[in-house]
Amino acid sequence: MSTLEIKDLHVSITGEDGSEKEILKGVNLTVKSGETHAVMGPNGSGKSTLSYSIAGHPKYHVTSGSITLDGEDVLAMSVDERARAGLFLAMQYPVEVPGVSMSNFLRTAATAVRGEAPKLRHWVKEVKSAMTDLEIDPQFAERSVNEGFSGGEKKRHEILQLGLLKPKIAILDETDSGLDVDALRVVSEGVNRYAEAEHAGVLLITHYTRILRYIRPQFVHVFVDGRIVESGGAELADELEENGYVRFTQAAAGA
Repeated sequence: MSTLEIKDLHVSITGEDGSEKEILKGVNLTVKSGETHAVMGPNGSGKSTLSYSIAGHPKYHVTSGSITLDGEDVLAMSVDERARAGLFLAMQYPVEVPGVSMSNFLRTAATAVRGEAPKLRHWVKEVKSAMTDLEIDPQFAERSVNEGFSGGEKKRHEILQLGLLKPKIAILDETDSGLDVDALRVVSEGVNRYAEAEHAGVLLITHYTRILRYIRPQFVHVFVDGRIVESGGAELADELEENGYVRFTQAAAGA
């Protein structure tokens, strides 16, 4: 049983003029093993800032508050230590890594997370099976990481990493962005397989409800102006589908 706990998190970034701009303004959120949480909100509300702050992106400065994983201080960890501790971030815009093949990248990452290199014969079988589940052409294993991949191909490979690395808590930052209907289904099925097999916690960040037709959250949080303004069950996502964010953005503006 794992728990990611975020308490009163405040995060700023440095603007071009050198001034600090506060993005997160006191976020409180707890994600436990076996739970799927959807964080939903309009563009610019700070959702991606939350994901990158958990992962340790240097652009984002935590000014106060805490993030812990199973009681351990995540903010005291380097980025790679966070990954080895069991945190995983699927980025909205996965980066390209020219000159590094997907097969080498995946085995190196698995070795770092598992503490030892996977036995080659078992590893090849494991990767092939995972690629088949995600309908990924086997030839992609020898291509450079994300180089020349379409948006959908990049997202499938993010979920491939998720399934192979088996983190305790997965943070999925707008994984549905840029996906067509078929890719959305395949990617969502991959997330569901991982969550069920590992009894893992999932923090799904999105501003669309369409992915929630495939990945059903037990908890939905509305994120506006750097904070969670309302939480509820899956029915809250249904309200957002019907009415949008107007009720919440108007309330935030009034406050």
